[in-house]
Amino acid sequence: MDPEPQQQLTVNQCIDQIAQKLEVANLHYGHGAIDAQSEALWIVSKQLDLSPVDALDHLEQRISVEQYQQAASVADQRISTRKPLAYILGEAWLMGVPFYSGDQSIVPRSWIAELIVDGSLESWLPADGKALDLCTGNGSLAILLALACPDIHVSACDISMPALSLAARNIDRHGLGSQIELLNGDLWDALPEPNEENLFDLIICNPPYVNATSMNALPAEYHAEPSLALAGGIDGMDLIRRIIAFAPDYLSERGAILLEIGNEYENFKKVFPQIPAIWMEVSAGEEQVLLIQAEDLR
Repeated sequence: MDPEPQQQLTVNQCIDQIAQKLEVANLHYGHGAIDAQSEALWIVSKQLDLSPVDALDHLEQRISVEQYQQAASVADQRISTRKPLAYILGEAWLMGVPFYSGDQSIVPRSWIAELIVDGSLESWLPADGKALDLCTGNGSLAILLALACPDIHVSACDISMPALSLAARNIDRHGLGSQIELLNGDLWDALPEPNEENLFDLIICNPPYVNATSMNALPAEYHAEPSLALAGGIDGMDLIRRIIAFAPDYLSERGAILLEIGNEYENFKKVFPQIPAIWMEVSAGEEQVLLIQAEDLR
């Protein structure tokens, strides 16, 4: 048991103490926080009912002994279970937007989110346009797209009903039920047969793409997530092959598909050397997310 603080700590002092607990535990980060200090901020902000960003404006505020104990308890659970913090708290933040999070889907994270928020995709989203979030998981990318472009219609599909149940909660949380429709099925099987009336101007997709060798080497935090949402086969390209094969049927004439492939740049280039992909710059570099225009797929 941790000793109770002799006096009320400030938020900043509490964050530092929680961070120290996490730092010595050999945890792995990358599920919404980059290090122990970031996770500690997230844990403490939850006790204050603030976003992690807003909590930074309250660093000198005193917190109660009870709030400190609750934060320490969350940290202990994080250490003992090795589960992503988002699962323990039931919430994650992506680009400053909160989402319900649970082990029905992976924790919301995607470099595509950066491109949505910074306006990089607006050229492919005309007014009253149609977008598709393929492999939507908990719906976070579809929601960010709908928030960024309130005049478009977004379809979001996934093979997992538990993930779609979580997505429905998040859509309701953000009041987007009239703008986003959810569809269940295995990739393109979730959609009606394509025709001139139901083509998409933009398809975004953060599919399972982790290659088999990398899957076996993932730390415990990632093994707590559904493998269905991570594993991409021997070379990570199993689903991406299927996605690219049928994408032309579902894209409008001037449409495009945006794919996240993480660390599988070399495997993608090996499998699809003929595709003139446009590599999009994100915070992780220029080899994680690519855009392919419909005309280059036909």
